[in-house]
Amino acid sequence: MADWINVAQKQIGVEEYPKGSNGGKQVEVYLKAVGLGKGYAWCMAFVYWCVLQACTAKGTKMLLKRTGGVNDQYIACKNLAVSTPQAGDIFIMLNPNGTGHTGFVEKVLDNGIIQTIEGNTNADGSREGYQVARRTRNIKTIKAYIRLNGAV
Repeated sequence: MADWINVAQKQIGVEEYPKGSNGGKQVEVYLKAVGLGKGYAWCMAFVYWCVLQACTAKGTKMLLKRTGGVNDQYIACKNLAVSTPQAGDIFIMLNPNGTGHTGFVEKVLDNGIIQTIEGNTNADGSREGYQVARRTRNIKTIKAYIRLNGAV
């Protein structure tokens, strides 16, 4: 499994402080990794930070764009996008209004369901949640998967 999944698994349970603030010590570390401060949506920052930690530890090249924007990342990594998920992929969800949500595919389950690790989510699966958590998602809700083959 991709090393960034191991990094992400160790972050499960991290929460905003106070809830709903897009802030807190570790959340602000994620945001800083993409050049943002407290108060911004942080799902993409979480993904970037996890991949950065894995790449730094292995001395490998970072393949993601330094951005907190899900759509920006999708555009930058379209050449790495695939339509069928596998563990280690980054899932991309895009909304018509330009917002999005992202996280990691931890496992591919049966019946078109993936188990994920996501930042800025909650028990309802919101894209404006308050924690790093495991979720399940229907693959029909996913635009694409970014596959960083051989990066780490």
